[in-house]
Amino acid sequence: MSSAQRLSASGFAILLLIALMMGANHVAARLAFNHGVDVVTAVSVRSGVTALVVLMILWHQRVSWRIRSRHKRFLPLIGALIAVQSVCLYSSVARLPVALALLVFNTYPITTALWARVLYAHKPERFVVMVMPIMLLGLALALDVMGAASGLGAAAQWSQIGLGVLFAMGASTTFGLAMVLTQYEAGDLDGRLRTFTTMGQVAVWASLAAAFGGGWHLPVDAPGWLGLSLLTFLYGTAFTIMFTVLPKMGVVGNSPIMNVEPVFALLLAWVFLGQAIAPMQLLGAAIVIGTVMALGLRKR
Repeated sequence: MSSAQRLSASGFAILLLIALMMGANHVAARLAFNHGVDVVTAVSVRSGVTALVVLMILWHQRVSWRIRSRHKRFLPLIGALIAVQSVCLYSSVARLPVALALLVFNTYPITTALWARVLYAHKPERFVVMVMPIMLLGLALALDVMGAASGLGAAAQWSQIGLGVLFAMGASTTFGLAMVLTQYEAGDLDGRLRTFTTMGQVAVWASLAAAFGGGWHLPVDAPGWLGLSLLTFLYGTAFTIMFTVLPKMGVVGNSPIMNVEPVFALLLAWVFLGQAIAPMQLLGAAIVIGTVMALGLRKR
């Protein structure tokens, strides 16, 4: 029986809440970007506040700080990869409709499988290989790669979405690598401690990038401050729930239920940002989300 089948009603509701908050976080980020905030500022603030919250949890719950030598070698690399992933994903959100950026990023099960094959000779499951073309087809429809839905044609369409897609694929690739390294090299480290070290490093890397790149770019008006505040609150709260409430309930934090995040992002971006996509793109989005959930729900 899959983990999703064993979920209680409260566990299911909390997972949906986390997916909603993560989707809303990206919508809030786009609002902040539209009002003066740049990507590294958003990543710095979001990651720094989250690291402080998790640090307080570590102190309150008296979590052991014991870190093995292998962890010391790989945690800096994992932190750097998540920093790159964070910047790439927010850069994509700043350029594409939020839901499309998240759909491209949600190809990370494929990049994770590829990295595991390359680095650890882990042969992908047959089911993973079978659904890869289906997911890519759905992604092609969602992105309207031929420009049919927009009426622009392929060249003009890619001139508009190309850079955003590249950033989202960069986020997927670096996140997949970080996931593989975490599983094989740091999987036995307490999740709360691993989250703190990762978020702390992301905050440091983003702050250094801001310092050497002309400084932080703060909001220029009230909507910008609202967006920055919301993205920080939503991201930090989602992570706090993920690593404090869910383990006590016996719920796996990476449940496929959370892959409905792009659906929430699509609805919220339509309501609050006026972003809408064509019916054909909606079909493609459904295919991508369906295949990702099928990957998560498969029997192992």
